[in-house]
Amino acid sequence: MKTKLLSVTLIAAAFAGGIILGKGSSTDKFVINNGGGASYAGGYDKNQEQQSSDNSPVGARTVEGKVHIVEDGGSIMAAVNLAEPGDTIQIMPGTYHETVYIDKDDIHIIGVIVEGKRATLDGQGKLNDAILYSGNNIIVKNLTITRYKGNGIMGQAGNNFEISHNIIVDTGVYGIFPQLGKNGLIEYNIVSGISDAAIYVGMSDNIHVAHNHVFDSVAGIEIENSRHAIVENNMVHNNTGGILAFITPGLPIKTTFDVIIRNNFITDNNTPNFGAPGSTVSGIPAGTGILVMAADEVIIEDNIITGNKTIGIIITDHENAPNTTIDPESDSKPDKVMILNNFMANNGYDTIDEAKALMLTEFKQGKPDILRLGGSRDSCIINRHQYLTVGIDDWRECEFSNTDSIDTYILDEPVAPRIIDTAEKGKMAYLGICAGCHTYTGRMIGPPVQVIQALYMDNPQGLADWISQPTKKRDDYPEMPPQNYLDGETRLAVATYMLQVKN
Repeated sequence: MKTKLLSVTLIAAAFAGGIILGKGSSTDKFVINNGGGASYAGGYDKNQEQQSSDNSPVGARTVEGKVHIVEDGGSIMAAVNLAEPGDTIQIMPGTYHETVYIDKDDIHIIGVIVEGKRATLDGQGKLNDAILYSGNNIIVKNLTITRYKGNGIMGQAGNNFEISHNIIVDTGVYGIFPQLGKNGLIEYNIVSGISDAAIYVGMSDNIHVAHNHVFDSVAGIEIENSRHAIVENNMVHNNTGGILAFITPGLPIKTTFDVIIRNNFITDNNTPNFGAPGSTVSGIPAGTGILVMAADEVIIEDNIITGNKTIGIIITDHENAPNTTIDPESDSKPDKVMILNNFMANNGYDTIDEAKALMLTEFKQGKPDILRLGGSRDSCIINRHQYLTVGIDDWRECEFSNTDSIDTYILDEPVAPRIIDTAEKGKMAYLGICAGCHTYTGRMIGPPVQVIQALYMDNPQGLADWISQPTKKRDDYPEMPPQNYLDGETRLAVATYMLQVKN
């Protein structure tokens, strides 16, 4: 990253000497846009799918099933095995050491709170995942989850989900991780101590992330290769990076666009980066408030962004970002980034030398609030005079000042359950599970798919067996969790599909 930044510095410095100092002192440029004007009219096409008025992605049940009570000392998984679509599983306060896999539709997992005591899933530092769901219309609520090595709650291609009111601490790579889902709500969760992202939305659409408290993790909230997402009213502090919207190259879904980041507290995200070496998040500089990498149509509005020592907001393309490869099928430029009113103070107070060098190319010194690296087309900002900026002097003035006309992207009616044809089983498992940790050419959590193909190209059964019971092969990668909850047919199908993928 230093090499790339210094290259940009030298290029900019070559022509910076021709800039005339003192561009005028007109007070017109200090006119404040107070946000009371036009509202953003872009984003999701309301004519295609109606938006919700009650902000709930899980529809009313057509069948009210049984209620299964799990007492302390009992098995949650046993209750799931007994459950039918429409059933609710209530988990009484106590401690449960297990992994729960939900492959049925319309199951509600509800922890019962009694005098402040909660149902706690404790992986004891041995188990990999707490809750895995591939069913549709799933609710997971009121649980405490701790000491797992892989994930707290992971969705694997399930639509219409609600994950709320959970406490998730020290669950390895991800805290809450919906992958390849549509129409989902993540709200009122407390998540901390995560080595990648506390809340990670991967390859998903129509997502609402609100009222969460995330801290002490590498990334607070990530919107990755996803579309139509709103991130609002969250408390995000003491992470390495606060809120991220980006495209990871090499994944099957190639775009991130239409993301609104508004009304969040993004403060003191200065925790040293403890992500897996070489992974995408390991390149986040400690002290980053908001990071936009290659994502399009990202609106940043009415956030309180303070105390982030490196930068308040950074916008970068893939070419200038560390630990990324170039995907020829993915646009590497962050286009149509829109920065509206934000309260920014005391950011960049201990910024990196490369940022200081870039400021000098524009004859600026001080504590940077906003920094852009690389290309960005059709972006805009209002009230730019309030911030110390680098690389955005050519951005136009936004023609709107708020997103008041957009309440949520959650749909009024739940989307159709995802029905997986037998012939598509391998592909869907790859998209919903494997792509959460593996990109085609670059390093994410696990090794690139190309490396796996080189090892197993003529041996899909060998890869299927290894998926079931993996062993640690590389010291510089975390241990892969076993996927033995998948049946043998699915493991072979996903292995066969993975060995044939081209990008």
